[in-house]
Amino acid sequence: MKLSTQKRLAADVMKIGQSRVWIDPQFEDEVSLAITRDDVKRLIDEGAIQKKRAIGVSRGRARHILNQKRKGQRKGPGRKKGKASSNMSGKERWMMKIRPMRKELRILRDTGKITPKVYRELYLKAKGNAFRNTAHLRTYISERRLSK
Repeated sequence: MKLSTQKRLAADVMKIGQSRVWIDPQFEDEVSLAITRDDVKRLIDEGAIQKKRAIGVSRGRARHILNQKRKGQRKGPGRKKGKASSNMSGKERWMMKIRPMRKELRILRDTGKITPKVYRELYLKAKGNAFRNTAHLRTYISERRLSK
């Protein structure tokens, strides 16, 4: 049975799209007789014609990807675009390099493995980018016998 007119009227009355109008199969005969807006309104009140829920775009995938990114994943070489500086600024790279070196020097000085004078000398060398990393700093200290 063709109920396109009733569906159109119901959509107009409920202010929704025609695809969201649901007609109860048990009331099809009654709905087919409805030809005026008042008839359609009565059927809506009776529950013979109902609204379907609006379907949006699911955010499930987006949430999953966000969780992965928070874990530090999805950052491989295939994701990177542009220069190295676009992924991590020079300043950030420098901070990641210098902080562990300064921490290492502080620990060595506080434990008494190096003198404050040597500490100051190495601190300034580190500031001047003389060492690649903490391992390089340690080898420099051991090669020159700067530790007590």
